[in-house]
Amino acid sequence: MKKLFGGPGTVCGLLLRIGQCASAAASIGVMVSAKEFSVHTAFCYLIASMGLQLLWSFGLACLDVYALRGKKDLQNPILVSLFVVGDWVTAMLSLAAACSSAGVVVLYEKDIKYCNTQSQYPCLRYEVAVALSFVTWIQIAVSSHVTFWILASV
Repeated sequence: MKKLFGGPGTVCGLLLRIGQCASAAASIGVMVSAKEFSVHTAFCYLIASMGLQLLWSFGLACLDVYALRGKKDLQNPILVSLFVVGDWVTAMLSLAAACSSAGVVVLYEKDIKYCNTQSQYPCLRYEVAVALSFVTWIQIAVSSHVTFWILASV
C-alpha cells in the first residue's frame, strides 16, 4: 500500500483528524450557544451529526497518535476498509446535516425574513455553525478520498 498524504498513521493524517475534531467541536459550540436552536429539527440533526463526527475523528486521531508513537503501520486492508466505511458514513451524515441546516438558515434569512424581525445574534450563530459544519465535511471528504485510494492500491 502506498503512503498518501493524510493517510492513517501519518502526521498529516493526524493533523487532518485534529482539524475535523476542532471544526466539529466549534460547530457544536457555536450552535449550542445560539438562542432557541433546539426548536429546529435540522439544527438538532446538525448537533448529532457533528457529535458523531467528533467522536469518530477523535478516536482515529488517538489511533494515529498510537501508531506514530509506536511506529506501527495502520495501512493493512482490514483497518483501511474500516476507515473507508466509517469515513464515508460520517461524511454523508455530515453533508446531509450541513445542507439541511443551511437550507433552514436560507429559509429564515431570505424567504420568511425571520432574521430581520428577530435579533441578528442567533441567525449569525446559525450561519457560523453551518459554515463550520461544511469545513468539517470538506476535511472528512479529503480523508475518505485518501483512505479509499489507499484501499484501492492493495
